[in-house]
Amino acid sequence: MKIKQRPVTTTGGREATTRIIPGDYALAVGMPTTLPPAGWKWTKLTDVARLESGHTPSRKHPEYWDGSLPWLCLTDARPNHGSVIIHTSEHTNALGIANSSARLLPKDTVCLSRTASVGYVVVMGQEMATSQDFVNWVCSEKLDHQFLKNLLIAENGAFRRFSSGAVHQTIYFPEVKAFHVCIPPLAEQRRIVGILDEAFEGIATAKANAEKNLQNARALFESHLQSVFTQRGDGWVETTLGKEVDLLAGFAFKSKQYTASENDIRLLRGDNIVQGSLRWDDVKRWPVSDAEDYERYQLGTGDVVLAMDRPWVKAGLKRAQITSDDLPCLLVQRTARLRGNGTLQNRFLLLLISSQAFTRHILGVQTGIGVPHISGQQIKDFQFPKPPVKQQIRIADQLDELSAETQRLESIYQQKLAALDDLKKSLLHQAFSGEL
Repeated sequence: MKIKQRPVTTTGGREATTRIIPGDYALAVGMPTTLPPAGWKWTKLTDVARLESGHTPSRKHPEYWDGSLPWLCLTDARPNHGSVIIHTSEHTNALGIANSSARLLPKDTVCLSRTASVGYVVVMGQEMATSQDFVNWVCSEKLDHQFLKNLLIAENGAFRRFSSGAVHQTIYFPEVKAFHVCIPPLAEQRRIVGILDEAFEGIATAKANAEKNLQNARALFESHLQSVFTQRGDGWVETTLGKEVDLLAGFAFKSKQYTASENDIRLLRGDNIVQGSLRWDDVKRWPVSDAEDYERYQLGTGDVVLAMDRPWVKAGLKRAQITSDDLPCLLVQRTARLRGNGTLQNRFLLLLISSQAFTRHILGVQTGIGVPHISGQQIKDFQFPKPPVKQQIRIADQLDELSAETQRLESIYQQKLAALDDLKKSLLHQAFSGEL
């Protein structure tokens, strides 16, 4: 029998009141009124697992830290959702445990993050303590810890409905203590865990292959791109960007005059530039009535733009080429516009600043600790070999074709990854609806 509804507790003054929310199936706050699948039963989670809270030994006492006892924090859980944790980023010691509310919990304890980043689930791979950002369950002989882990992962979306808080979502302990779970007998729990483990192993292998293929497709394009700027041919000359481009830094438009009207002109800021394209989801605008006063800063189709504040991030260099869909727009301060002269094509220019050589140059000359930045002169100082115009066009055509094929393959692999994620969610739903 599929459970189509379950009761969920909301809190008013931290006291439980039950209401029904459709769509979830194996976890509730407050005693459910829906019938479980045949052979399953609803039970209070604390009746089949011991609830333990976490704690942080005082940071004012350095002698409590850097010991040999693992101490689990959100930094460990976020990238390892659903995993067994053996190594942690921080360690405490017996002194820290003795002088705080922290306690060592046994191997196989199931941990759920309850603050800030709600809903991350991990399992202890050895004895360790946790921060107060977690609620932890030590399972009894009636509850398989892997079954509970998978149940909590399946119910991930529910935790945000259980949580509250204007800035940081938090699941408070009255809700945690009221958790009810729908579980079958222990033998059935372990049968379901075995099925899920086998299925998830296959999904993980398929995802790894798809991700590897995705990386290979990107690497193929990068390899061809970099090879262009390591070769030399007839007619190639050494030059600098300063000799080959018209570079313009943007204007310091006053933020108090920004508008939200879609009839006004978009402002191109560094935040709008990503790796090879523009994003307009957080756009600021300027009154169209004043546009003529800033004609110099109006961008045109084919212009190459580059962020001058924090120009490089982990995802890569923040650069793009303006298309007709991006117009009209005005160039804002700390953003550079580059236009090639008659002997440097803009399409080739975009490839040039996408090269590893240009990135190395930028990383070598940028200044500033909090917000690294570059100047127009530092951009102009970049030295490179320039092929004749006809070769630039041919190279750009070839790389455009390769880029289109790379993007097609990326789309296919991304669809495969999304389908595998959906398959995992479907299996979890079936598992805890009594359908496996």
